[in-house]
Amino acid sequence: MGQEITGLVKDAVKKHFPEAKALSDDLAAHPELSDQEFESSKKIVDILKKSGYQVEYPYLGYATAFRALLDNGEGPNIAIMVEYDALPDIGHGCGHNLHGSLSVLTGLALLELKNCFKGKIYVIGTPGEEVDGAKVGMSEKGAFDDMAVAMMMHSVGGGVSQPDMDALSLRCYDVEFSGRSAHAAAAPWEGRSALAAARKFLDLVDARRECFTPDIRFNGIISEGGKAPNIIPSYAKIRVEFRTASMAKLKNVDDMFVKCAKAAAMALDCEVSWHHGSSDFADMVRIRSLEDEMTAILKNLGETVSEVTPPLGSTDVGNVSYRCPAIQPLIAITKEPFALHTVELAAATLKPPAHEAMTRGAEALVTLALKVLNDADFRGKVHNEFVKCRDLKLGV
Repeated sequence: MGQEITGLVKDAVKKHFPEAKALSDDLAAHPELSDQEFESSKKIVDILKKSGYQVEYPYLGYATAFRALLDNGEGPNIAIMVEYDALPDIGHGCGHNLHGSLSVLTGLALLELKNCFKGKIYVIGTPGEEVDGAKVGMSEKGAFDDMAVAMMMHSVGGGVSQPDMDALSLRCYDVEFSGRSAHAAAAPWEGRSALAAARKFLDLVDARRECFTPDIRFNGIISEGGKAPNIIPSYAKIRVEFRTASMAKLKNVDDMFVKCAKAAAMALDCEVSWHHGSSDFADMVRIRSLEDEMTAILKNLGETVSEVTPPLGSTDVGNVSYRCPAIQPLIAITKEPFALHTVELAAATLKPPAHEAMTRGAEALVTLALKVLNDADFRGKVHNEFVKCRDLKLGV
């Protein structure tokens, strides 16, 4: 990108930075939990409306979601995702106040630069990321299907940024075993222990672990296991979560889960049923061309950039990445190695290094957006790579 455009990007971000900083600090001072972000979403919507965006609020059945549109003529569609929910007790320990405001700043800067591109910019408010993830349902309802790219940045500690964030797919089940109660001393033979079936289920899963591929994670807890030790439990409940590197492998692990649950119930003469405990989170369909472009952009902005590290968790951005090309770079907001979901990271979002990182992060997203909007060859390369990588993940 030419020096003239680079200067325009910097000027546009600089112009709207004070408002974005004030928003970030205000969200930090008034944290709202997942799906309860009524004031937070309203503050963001008010800023976008005032700037000239056309806003739908609420959006897609989510009371605290929104979609703001900048219609700048015929051209590609770009989605900028905004997060703004906080954690219990910790507040904004995941940095949503900071990188949510970064997304808003990106949208405001692109409005300032509308003479530099043709197309539509959608700034989409995505609540509840810390719980069930509104991006999951939004993706299922087609909110991202027509996007040339969907993007956001995520806060991170440690002084090193990354061009993208990898993620594992995630499925959660509540598993219920039903048996027959009996006195544990007087007539245990009349009972059918639901707890024993639940324990055997976990044993069977453990027996399968030596054949797991390294990406598979399977964890469970017994949430109900009986009322008293002198009664054979007639009911037991387990919550399990499992993660894999692709949606195709998630199905394979799901098949294993079903076999283990049915076998345990059959062996103990019990019944078993299960239902989803939360929405499925998809793994990340990574687009190398997008990541390479973002690496170059971040380095040009003076960031220390590493390769994408192996996935350590899950995110609802993964669901978006199965519907359109998506990217979620990590922007270092502090040199201290503070982990996510900590009071230390929440405090770091209020300090000057974090605010400076916000400007660089917004410049990076704006620069990538302009590249996608204006470079048809690059856009086509990204789309073709997306289709190929997605189908590979799905096992098509």
